[in-house]
Amino acid sequence: WRLAQPFRYIAHNGEINTLQGNLNWLKASEKGFVSPHFTKDEMEMLLPVINGIQSDSACLDNMIELLTLTGRTLPHVMMMLIPEAWDGNDLMDPVKKAFYEYHASMMEPWDGPASISFTDGKLIGATLDRNGLRPSRYCVTTDDRVIMASETGALPVDPALIKEKGRLQPGKMFVVDMEEGRIISDDELKRTICSQKPYGDWLNKYKIRLEELPEPRVMFTHLESDQIFKYQKAFGYSTEDLDEIIAPMALEGKEPVGSMGTDVPLAVLSDEPQHLTSYFKQLFAQVTNPPIDPIRERLVMSLATFVGNNGNLLEEDPLSCHTVALKHPVLSNYELEKIRSIDTGVFQAKTLQMYYRADGKPDSLKKGLDRLCRYAVDAAEDGFEVLILTDRSIDSDHAPIPALLATAAVHHHLIRKGLRGLVGLVVEAGNVWEVHHFACLIGYGATAINPYMALSTIRDMKLNGKLQTDLDVEQLKKNYTKAVNDGLLKVFSKMGISTLQSYQGAQIFEIVGLNKSVVDKYFTGSISRIEGLGLDEIAKESLAKHAFAFPKKQIPV
Repeated sequence: WRLAQPFRYIAHNGEINTLQGNLNWLKASEKGFVSPHFTKDEMEMLLPVINGIQSDSACLDNMIELLTLTGRTLPHVMMMLIPEAWDGNDLMDPVKKAFYEYHASMMEPWDGPASISFTDGKLIGATLDRNGLRPSRYCVTTDDRVIMASETGALPVDPALIKEKGRLQPGKMFVVDMEEGRIISDDELKRTICSQKPYGDWLNKYKIRLEELPEPRVMFTHLESDQIFKYQKAFGYSTEDLDEIIAPMALEGKEPVGSMGTDVPLAVLSDEPQHLTSYFKQLFAQVTNPPIDPIRERLVMSLATFVGNNGNLLEEDPLSCHTVALKHPVLSNYELEKIRSIDTGVFQAKTLQMYYRADGKPDSLKKGLDRLCRYAVDAAEDGFEVLILTDRSIDSDHAPIPALLATAAVHHHLIRKGLRGLVGLVVEAGNVWEVHHFACLIGYGATAINPYMALSTIRDMKLNGKLQTDLDVEQLKKNYTKAVNDGLLKVFSKMGISTLQSYQGAQIFEIVGLNKSVVDKYFTGSISRIEGLGLDEIAKESLAKHAFAFPKKQIPV
């Protein structure tokens, strides 16, 4: 009965597809919660805000209750949690757009098909998700009744009494003020809420735009062909990856199309060293949960993301939007160096190395992960706003920690320490070239990714005549980035998710072939049906590639 609707504030028809990510981000930010509406002792009593064994609707209700008790109105809270599609909407009122962008820098949408009725005893209303994937129809009668239901005719009403009827539009809100006895239109309601604070001024003053950042202090020199070949071997690139995946993406700006079905064995059953992401299978929308068309419904989808400290969710502070705003998560080498060089006095980046000693000892990978997590905690506590995880520094003595393992390990370790909301995670990785690789990294906490090896490979293929085209290197790289971004939208849409922010950290994967101890510690909360590899076996697969790239030194495998 405790899960029976309505809850304290809402009744919800739909599903929250991003629940795992929403709960992770809430847990990550709880340690920084401060509000004049709660004493320190009261705040400690409130935590954790959400009991993890509840339904998605009950979790959403708890979140709404918390934000409402911080002095925000109920419609304001609904706009924060279930925003309109603002990012690509050039026709939206700039004041309203500033409201949504400011709050997007603090928290991610609770995304999924949803028709939500809400009330606090004074206002009663309903809102629809940005895609309008659930029905909501209303009618107003001449005897001052307002009836809203999922379909017309839910209650018998004499047609002669109907004064007005209609349906709730995607992202819109329908509210009745019971104290004033009137219906408040969506435009009036949101105009009032969005003009309460100077959100636009705060963004203009504190938001960091990537294109406006100063030139980087230093830049890496281009890798030579022999270096690129060595790195490709260390990271597990194959000729097929170069010719069938990277080349078409660079030439055509879209993912290559292959035949339906696959005869490749499951990664855990293969005799060859596998990319770690091969053990992760993407989930997709089923039954009552509709997918989205990422091409025709592009307007409601967004790749925008924000790198930095999420701020204190319980208070609206101008510095909460002091983050780097990115239009998409794929960074060029030049853009990454801009972020690495940031130093505004209150915003700095710290680079951490993703490697471990290639000595073949059983616990070398674990020690490397422990060191990386320890350094990440130190950097977050020292006030760094961005952590850049890089594997550029590998050599004959140091093998790369798989980027997905390193990212997930740092992400969950910082969540457990209550520090994840203080930093953005940028991954500078050599073993990232397919869309699935990017999706896995984002799903396990990465904010932005620099696929430096894939970009270097494109440059090398062009200079060596392997890409027969009149396009220059920069255009080929732009095409590759476009292909990755379009591919990510397709991945999100299969799960019915509209925004990158909602997908980030949502862990919408099923793991096949990693053992329970690895999943519980480094991929906490993920579904794992079949166990398999542990850290030692992952290290052996990594070292096999490393030994192929650096053969002079005998490495026991």
